[in-house]
Amino acid sequence: MSAQPRDPANDATQARSATANTGTTNATDLLLQGRITGADNQTYRELRFQVPPGTARIEVEFDYDRSDKTTIDLGLIGPGDFLGRDGFRGWSGGNKRRFTVAAADATASYSPGALTPGTWKLLLGIPNIRAGRDAAYSARIRLTLAAQADAVPQQDAEPLRNEAGWYRGDLHMHSAHSDGNCSAQSGARTPCPLFLTAKAASEAGLDFVAVTEHNTVSHLPALRELQPHFDRLLLIPGMEITTFQGHANVFGVRAPVDFRVGSAAVPDWNAVLGELRRRGLPVSINHPIRPSDERCMGCGWTPHPAADMNLVSMVEAVNGGDADTPGSGIAFWQRELDAGHRLTGVGGSDNHDAPTADEEPFGPSRIGRPTTVVHARELSQAGILDALRAGNVFVDTFGSRDRLLELQARHGTDVAVMGGELKVPAGQRASVRVQVRNLVGGRIEATLDGVKAGLIARPQVSAAQQSFDFDWPSDGRRHWLRIDVRDAQGRLALVGNPVYFNWR
Repeated sequence: MSAQPRDPANDATQARSATANTGTTNATDLLLQGRITGADNQTYRELRFQVPPGTARIEVEFDYDRSDKTTIDLGLIGPGDFLGRDGFRGWSGGNKRRFTVAAADATASYSPGALTPGTWKLLLGIPNIRAGRDAAYSARIRLTLAAQADAVPQQDAEPLRNEAGWYRGDLHMHSAHSDGNCSAQSGARTPCPLFLTAKAASEAGLDFVAVTEHNTVSHLPALRELQPHFDRLLLIPGMEITTFQGHANVFGVRAPVDFRVGSAAVPDWNAVLGELRRRGLPVSINHPIRPSDERCMGCGWTPHPAADMNLVSMVEAVNGGDADTPGSGIAFWQRELDAGHRLTGVGGSDNHDAPTADEEPFGPSRIGRPTTVVHARELSQAGILDALRAGNVFVDTFGSRDRLLELQARHGTDVAVMGGELKVPAGQRASVRVQVRNLVGGRIEATLDGVKAGLIARPQVSAAQQSFDFDWPSDGRRHWLRIDVRDAQGRLALVGNPVYFNWR
């Protein structure tokens, strides 16, 4: 097009803005409205708005009257010169009506980067409006401040599935954005594109994955690009905080995390955990009892001083294929439960090779093996992360698509499921029910306060769907009880989370 931009003074008369109170000091909503006429055909218009210091994200939702083949294209310009560092930020033309831009991620068509304060411009291109016609447009712009840098953008908050149920996922994996690699067309080993990770997870029948690259958020734009395509697979942004004193996953991250534990800026792990708690992000300790030497530098959990476990939400009880090995995190997790910390046990493949995953240092580890199975209110980031915190979760170590473990304890009218708490006075009993699906020939194991307990008279699984009922006598003190299931070959197949008795 050869048309010149409109006079900004004219734009000011064509658009008006209003600030809406969002109920929080961390976001501002702007409404830009105006009209175009036939005289605007094949011209550009700039809608100006102010971005204050400390803005972490700009979200735009644009709409207009499309009658009589009217078309308006869309772009974004920062406060600098168009071709300068703080200028042009992207152009989606007519292919997107909603987009987001932040320091670490942006919708495809737009570039992530610092949000320099000043006058920004929503760029409208008008390839067609017929003579004698006019059309209204509106742009809703949300500005999120840095105090909520990890807030889920509005368009990302919509659930992929809106019903409660069990959802299956993998909470630990890597791609080319850290040390994931796979075979190129020639057979050579090359950094593995994130698309292959999402594709493999989808083919494995998973409902969600967390992509947890080492100490970086460079994968966030790729996740944003892929999510509309994978509309049945929730892609949760994560990071594996990788230090000389241990590794931990943080979920829902949308801004960098300072991982330099032992430096002047980050003296210890508690500094990291405290910052993540302030940001509202759940943390899971990874493979805690792995070696931490030249075999796997920094892999074991060795923080000094000791980490405040009250700032931790989860422990990776199963990493890859280690469920029945001395390298499993189950013993570490149970010690922390005994110490009074309510931590959700989860699993993750720690996958580094999406197509084959045959070269992991601790044995085969394919995407979705193990699977973390979560009972959530919906398939959304908030739904999954809230459910992980709540703890109605089990780990399917072999990544089946249909095995199920449910645990429920009842006393009077009070009921608790995995992750929940039940008060049972001394001398009284709780009624406990375990339900297992698709593990014929297997065996139920109960663990009470870290010790195997013969609470189930007949623990053999003889039907595709089977319930086991028993009573638990209370002494009035604090206890935790969880259930595992072994398969017909005696292998640990399902790892359950606890019900907590008299915990408070």
